[in-house]
Amino acid sequence: MNLNKAIIVGRITNNPESRATNTGNAISHFSLATNRVWTDQSGQKQEMPEFHNIVAFGRLAEICNQYLTKGQIVLIEGRIQTRSWDDQNGVKKYRTEIIAENMQMGPRAQGTTGDFGRKAAKPANKEAVIQQEPVAPVEPGVEEEEFKVEDIPF
Repeated sequence: MNLNKAIIVGRITNNPESRATNTGNAISHFSLATNRVWTDQSGQKQEMPEFHNIVAFGRLAEICNQYLTKGQIVLIEGRIQTRSWDDQNGVKKYRTEIIAENMQMGPRAQGTTGDFGRKAAKPANKEAVIQQEPVAPVEPGVEEEEFKVEDIPF
């Protein structure tokens, strides 16, 4: 039995870069930093960062490009892949990447809105009133249609 599965949680070190394949599929590249923390023999706390190259394809790449920003905490689940190529001088180069199959955004920082990391706009004054859209009134004599769970197609 073989298993190639990577699950990491860390902070994004740079905003995702987007490209497209020859067939038009989206690709997103970004780097994720994780920290290993331990106490050495002298009792001093030590910390060592590790940087991971992340690649996402298709719809997941589009979501990463749209919502992920530098400094944000994210969980990436995927597989490890090492690719190689020859550079301009004929030297063989290697790059190990995590090919993302699933992504979950971490908690948002305080002072942010639902726009995933963008700062919330502050009202001009403290007495700013939140306006709600008007609700359409129900016409008299018109009953709302009931639905049955059995009628739901899934």
